[in-house]
Amino acid sequence: MIGRLAGRIVHRGVDHVIVDVGGVGYVVHVSERTLAALPGVGEAAALHTELLVREDLLQLFGFMTVAEKEWHRLLMSVQGIGAKASMAILGALGADGVSRAIALGDWSAVKAAPGVGPKIAQRVVNELKDKAHSVMAMGGDPILEAVGAARVAAAAPAAPASAQSEALSALGNLGYGPGEAASAVAKAAGEAPEADTAALIRAALKLLAPKG
Repeated sequence: MIGRLAGRIVHRGVDHVIVDVGGVGYVVHVSERTLAALPGVGEAAALHTELLVREDLLQLFGFMTVAEKEWHRLLMSVQGIGAKASMAILGALGADGVSRAIALGDWSAVKAAPGVGPKIAQRVVNELKDKAHSVMAMGGDPILEAVGAARVAAAAPAAPASAQSEALSALGNLGYGPGEAASAVAKAAGEAPEADTAALIRAALKLLAPKG
Protein backbone atom coordinates (compact mmCIF):
# COMPACT_ATOMS: atom_id res chain seq x y z
CA MET A 1 0.00 0.00 0.00
CA ILE A 2 1.31 3.44 -0.95
CA GLY A 3 0.37 5.79 1.89
CA ARG A 4 2.48 8.83 1.10
CA LEU A 5 4.57 10.21 -1.75
CA ALA A 6 7.25 12.86 -1.59
CA GLY A 7 9.02 13.96 -4.74
CA ARG A 8 9.01 16.51 -7.54
CA ILE A 9 6.01 17.46 -9.64
CA VAL A 10 6.79 16.88 -13.30
CA HIS A 11 3.29 17.39 -14.74
CA ARG A 12 0.04 19.06 -13.75
CA GLY A 13 -3.18 17.88 -15.37
CA VAL A 14 -6.81 18.94 -14.98
CA ASP A 15 -7.46 16.45 -12.16
CA HIS A 16 -4.07 14.90 -11.47
CA VAL A 17 -0.36 15.46 -11.10
CA ILE A 18 2.62 13.26 -11.85
CA VAL A 19 5.09 13.08 -8.98
CA ASP A 20 8.61 11.88 -9.72
CA VAL A 21 9.92 9.81 -6.82
CA GLY A 22 13.40 8.44 -7.41
CA GLY A 23 12.95 8.39 -11.17
CA VAL A 24 9.49 6.79 -11.07
CA GLY A 25 6.54 8.95 -12.08
CA TYR A 26 3.34 8.35 -10.09
CA VAL A 27 0.02 9.58 -11.49
CA VAL A 28 -1.88 10.96 -8.49
CA HIS A 29 -5.50 12.09 -8.85
CA VAL A 30 -6.35 15.10 -6.72
CA SER A 31 -9.31 17.36 -6.01
CA GLU A 32 -9.57 20.82 -7.53
CA ARG A 33 -8.77 22.34 -4.13
CA THR A 34 -5.67 20.18 -3.65
CA LEU A 35 -4.46 20.90 -7.19
CA ALA A 36 -4.69 24.62 -6.51
CA ALA A 37 -2.68 24.23 -3.30
CA LEU A 38 0.15 22.24 -4.88
CA PRO A 39 3.31 23.98 -6.17
CA GLY A 40 4.25 24.25 -9.81
CA VAL A 41 6.07 21.87 -12.14
CA GLY A 42 9.62 21.21 -11.02
CA GLU A 43 8.93 21.93 -7.35
CA ALA A 44 8.93 19.52 -4.42
CA ALA A 45 5.65 18.24 -3.02
CA ALA A 46 4.35 15.61 -0.61
CA LEU A 47 0.92 13.99 -0.64
CA HIS A 48 -0.87 11.49 1.57
CA THR A 49 -2.24 8.86 -0.79
CA GLU A 50 -4.94 6.23 -1.04
CA LEU A 51 -4.70 3.41 -3.58
CA LEU A 52 -7.92 2.33 -5.28
CA VAL A 53 -7.69 -1.26 -6.50
CA ARG A 54 -10.14 -2.70 -9.01
CA GLU A 55 -9.92 -5.70 -11.33
CA ASP A 56 -9.02 -3.54 -14.31
CA LEU A 57 -7.73 -0.39 -12.63
CA LEU A 58 -5.19 0.94 -10.12
CA GLN A 59 -5.56 4.61 -9.17
CA LEU A 60 -3.72 6.74 -6.63
CA PHE A 61 -5.56 9.62 -4.98
CA GLY A 62 -3.63 12.36 -3.21
CA PHE A 63 -4.47 14.57 -0.25
CA MET A 64 -2.78 17.48 1.48
CA THR A 65 -3.70 16.30 5.00
CA VAL A 66 -4.46 13.04 6.81
CA ALA A 67 -7.90 14.43 7.71
CA GLU A 68 -8.72 14.94 4.03
CA LYS A 69 -7.61 11.37 3.29
CA GLU A 70 -9.77 9.98 6.10
CA TRP A 71 -12.79 11.90 4.85
CA HIS A 72 -12.21 10.39 1.43
CA ARG A 73 -12.32 6.92 2.98
CA LEU A 74 -15.53 7.69 4.85
CA LEU A 75 -17.20 9.28 1.85
CA MET A 76 -16.33 6.24 -0.26
CA SER A 77 -18.10 4.02 2.29
CA VAL A 78 -21.43 5.69 1.49
CA GLN A 79 -23.52 3.90 -1.12
CA GLY A 80 -23.63 5.94 -4.31
CA ILE A 81 -20.38 7.78 -3.60
CA GLY A 82 -17.46 6.75 -5.78
CA ALA A 83 -14.00 8.20 -6.01
CA LYS A 84 -15.11 10.91 -8.45
CA ALA A 85 -17.95 12.11 -6.21
CA SER A 86 -15.75 11.99 -3.12
CA MET A 87 -13.09 14.13 -4.77
CA ALA A 88 -15.78 16.54 -5.98
CA ILE A 89 -17.09 16.96 -2.42
CA LEU A 90 -13.61 17.47 -1.00
CA GLY A 91 -12.77 19.84 -3.82
CA ALA A 92 -15.86 21.94 -3.13
CA LEU A 93 -15.74 21.94 0.68
CA GLY A 94 -12.30 20.85 1.85
CA ALA A 95 -11.80 18.67 4.93
CA ASP A 96 -12.98 21.37 7.35
CA GLY A 97 -16.01 22.12 5.20
CA VAL A 98 -17.03 18.46 5.12
CA SER A 99 -16.58 18.26 8.91
CA ARG A 100 -18.78 21.31 9.40
CA ALA A 101 -21.47 20.07 6.99
CA ILE A 102 -21.66 16.64 8.64
CA ALA A 103 -21.68 18.06 12.17
CA LEU A 104 -24.42 20.60 11.38
CA GLY A 105 -26.45 18.18 9.26
CA ASP A 106 -26.08 20.61 6.36
CA TRP A 107 -26.69 18.34 3.38
CA SER A 108 -27.25 21.33 1.10
CA ALA A 109 -23.54 22.16 1.45
CA VAL A 110 -22.66 18.64 0.30
CA LYS A 111 -25.14 18.97 -2.58
CA ALA A 112 -23.18 21.96 -3.83
CA ALA A 113 -20.44 19.60 -5.06
CA PRO A 114 -20.64 18.91 -8.82
CA GLY A 115 -22.54 15.72 -9.64
CA VAL A 116 -23.94 15.19 -6.13
CA GLY A 117 -27.74 15.18 -5.93
CA PRO A 118 -29.93 15.90 -2.90
CA LYS A 119 -30.64 12.25 -2.05
CA ILE A 120 -26.95 11.33 -2.07
CA ALA A 121 -26.08 14.44 -0.08
CA GLN A 122 -28.64 13.57 2.60
CA ARG A 123 -27.34 10.00 2.70
CA VAL A 124 -23.79 11.26 3.22
CA VAL A 125 -24.83 13.39 6.19
CA ASN A 126 -27.04 10.72 7.76
CA GLU A 127 -24.61 7.83 7.37
CA LEU A 128 -21.45 9.64 8.43
CA LYS A 129 -22.80 11.55 11.43
CA ASP A 130 -21.98 8.70 13.83
CA LYS A 131 -18.67 7.80 12.17
CA ALA A 132 -17.04 11.18 11.87
CA HIS A 133 -15.98 12.02 15.44
CA SER A 134 -12.40 10.85 15.07
CA VAL A 135 -11.81 12.75 11.83
CA MET A 136 -13.38 15.94 13.18
CA ALA A 137 -11.13 15.79 16.23
CA MET A 138 -7.95 15.61 14.16
CA GLY A 139 -5.58 18.50 14.61
CA GLY A 140 -4.97 21.02 11.88
CA ASP A 141 -1.88 22.60 10.43
CA PRO A 142 0.78 23.02 13.18
CA ILE A 143 1.63 26.48 11.86
CA LEU A 144 -1.98 27.57 12.19
CA GLU A 145 -2.11 26.07 15.68
CA ALA A 146 0.95 28.11 16.62
CA VAL A 147 -0.70 31.25 15.27
CA GLY A 148 -3.78 30.42 17.33
CA ALA A 149 -1.66 30.01 20.46
CA ALA A 150 -0.03 33.38 19.83
CA ARG A 151 -3.43 35.01 19.53
CA VAL A 152 -4.47 33.56 22.88
CA ALA A 153 -1.30 34.92 24.47
CA ALA A 154 -2.13 38.33 23.01
CA ALA A 155 -5.57 38.23 24.69
CA ALA A 156 -7.56 38.39 21.48
CA PRO A 157 -11.34 38.94 21.75
CA ALA A 158 -13.67 36.03 22.42
CA ALA A 159 -14.68 33.66 19.65
CA PRO A 160 -17.69 34.93 17.67
CA ALA A 161 -21.01 33.97 19.23
CA SER A 162 -22.17 32.55 15.91
CA ALA A 163 -19.24 30.10 15.82
CA GLN A 164 -19.95 28.97 19.38
CA SER A 165 -23.65 28.59 18.61
CA GLU A 166 -22.95 26.51 15.50
CA ALA A 167 -20.44 24.37 17.41
CA LEU A 168 -23.04 23.73 20.14
CA SER A 169 -25.60 22.78 17.50
CA ALA A 170 -23.11 20.45 15.83
CA LEU A 171 -22.25 18.67 19.09
CA GLY A 172 -25.95 18.30 19.83
CA ASN A 173 -26.46 16.70 16.42
CA LEU A 174 -23.61 14.32 17.24
CA GLY A 175 -25.41 13.16 20.37
CA TYR A 176 -23.72 15.13 23.14
CA GLY A 177 -25.83 16.55 25.98
CA PRO A 178 -26.37 20.34 26.22
CA GLY A 179 -24.39 20.63 29.45
CA GLU A 180 -21.26 18.78 28.38
CA ALA A 181 -21.36 20.37 24.92
CA ALA A 182 -21.63 23.88 26.35
CA SER A 183 -18.78 23.24 28.78
CA ALA A 184 -16.49 21.88 26.06
CA VAL A 185 -17.27 24.69 23.62
CA ALA A 186 -16.75 27.34 26.30
CA LYS A 187 -13.37 25.89 27.22
CA ALA A 188 -12.36 25.54 23.56
CA ALA A 189 -13.39 29.13 22.85
CA GLY A 190 -11.42 30.34 25.85
CA GLU A 191 -8.28 28.58 24.65
CA ALA A 192 -8.69 29.74 21.03
CA PRO A 193 -10.56 33.08 21.09
CA GLU A 194 -10.68 33.61 17.31
CA ALA A 195 -11.44 30.01 16.34
CA ASP A 196 -14.03 29.44 13.65
CA THR A 197 -16.81 26.86 13.86
CA ALA A 198 -14.77 23.94 12.49
CA ALA A 199 -11.87 24.64 14.85
CA LEU A 200 -14.20 24.90 17.85
CA ILE A 201 -15.84 21.58 16.96
CA ARG A 202 -12.45 19.86 16.66
CA ALA A 203 -11.23 21.28 19.96
CA ALA A 204 -14.46 20.45 21.79
CA LEU A 205 -14.44 16.87 20.48
CA LYS A 206 -10.90 16.44 21.79
CA LEU A 207 -12.04 17.65 25.20
CA LEU A 208 -15.04 15.30 25.13
CA ALA A 209 -13.06 12.26 23.97
CA PRO A 210 -12.71 9.45 26.56
CA LYS A 211 -9.50 9.75 28.52
CA GLY A 212 -7.05 6.90 29.00
